[in-house]
Amino acid sequence: MIQRNFATIFKAAAVSAALATASLGAAGAHGPSTNLPALVEKLSPAVVNISSSQSVRGGAATGELENLRKKFSRQPVSLGSGFFIDPKGIVVTNNHVIDNADQITVTLNDGREFTATVRGRDPETDLAVLEIQTTGTRFPSVSWGDVNRAPVGADVIAIGNPFGLGGSVTKGIVSARNRDINSGLYDDFIQTDASINRGNSGGPLFDLEGNVIGVNTAIFSQTGGSVGVGFAIPADLAETVVEQLLEYGETRRGWLGVTIEDVSAAQASTIGLKRPEGAVVSVVTPNSPAHEAGVAVNDVILEFNRRPISSVRDLTRAVADTPVGDRAPLVILRDGKRMTLNVVVERREKRQLASLEGFATPSNSFKSAGLTLQAPTDEVRRAFGLPAGTEGVVVTEVDPDSPAAVFLEPGDVILEIGWERMTRPAAAVSKLDKLRNLNSGPVQIYVQRGDLLFYESLRP
Repeated sequence: MIQRNFATIFKAAAVSAALATASLGAAGAHGPSTNLPALVEKLSPAVVNISSSQSVRGGAATGELENLRKKFSRQPVSLGSGFFIDPKGIVVTNNHVIDNADQITVTLNDGREFTATVRGRDPETDLAVLEIQTTGTRFPSVSWGDVNRAPVGADVIAIGNPFGLGGSVTKGIVSARNRDINSGLYDDFIQTDASINRGNSGGPLFDLEGNVIGVNTAIFSQTGGSVGVGFAIPADLAETVVEQLLEYGETRRGWLGVTIEDVSAAQASTIGLKRPEGAVVSVVTPNSPAHEAGVAVNDVILEFNRRPISSVRDLTRAVADTPVGDRAPLVILRDGKRMTLNVVVERREKRQLASLEGFATPSNSFKSAGLTLQAPTDEVRRAFGLPAGTEGVVVTEVDPDSPAAVFLEPGDVILEIGWERMTRPAAAVSKLDKLRNLNSGPVQIYVQRGDLLFYESLRP
């Protein structure tokens, strides 16, 4: 049973790996006739071990001390796996494998080592793209597969380097699809019982045709070892993110501008739906694409860009996948009637501190959950156009990589956290930190933005 306890979800911050995902197209048919030894032999050259390190700065040294300092000045901070998707040296891995690294080394299964650079990274899906720049070297690579051809029960294999033991192959099945483990906005994991341990992070999950259907990312475990519950980012999501990182060096996701909730069974019965489906709108952001298209509070979104919406996650994913600037049809249920609106998708904002003249975030700012919080001093109120007499805690900066960036922006005023009135930034941070340490899950916050008041769920 999946427990929603982040202390038991271990990011496979894994050891070196000769992970699976090799180029070379189909390697056999599904079923017992698949020659697994031949398939693994074909895939393994495209799997790599990734080690990243940070510089350790020390005082000045001379002579032999200086030589020792140089030798040990870089300390490994992460080991994991990756795989080539392009013979020119493009490698896919997890972002947490290379996060904050000063140097990244890619080791092939034949022992060759190459230094890699980061082409792009996306903390929200925990994906990163690396590049090895060499002349005249072509690397074995693998192709993305169709995850829809891997239903629950389909055979899969994972190749990696768990615990630094060297290239290992495990076989299992797809145990479940569309898993949400509360790791981010775009949770849509494949669950597998193919053994995945620390060291498999960033490695591929293959179907029996040798195509990558997932990127191994996390495990459920109370001990840190495999208990047969592993999670992989599905290939369709990974491929979209990787393509954007290669083209732009960053992701460019669509943005609608609504706060949404799942439809409950009681709501479904009341509004005439046979079963709970869709996403009900609780807030429409002023001047957003949704506002311009005519979306209203209490509308139930049933389809977006011709994709059926069964839950909040479906809509979040559908909007994010829509190219910025596209006009998308939006089917809603309003007062018992279906309507189709047209919305022009904008790019999801990077809600960092507005570059407002004369204002800089004080060095003693209070920070938690990706938010920088300040009291509504005269300086803060002038910077963000807040009226005199403003009470609460002012958001002056939002980490664009945090879940809070989806619905909070600089200038928002947090009035309550968990139904408790907030008047001091220190108290707000203390409460968020306490809830995070307790693994309590998302907390309800009450926010004021201009004349708009709304509730949101914030992950501490």
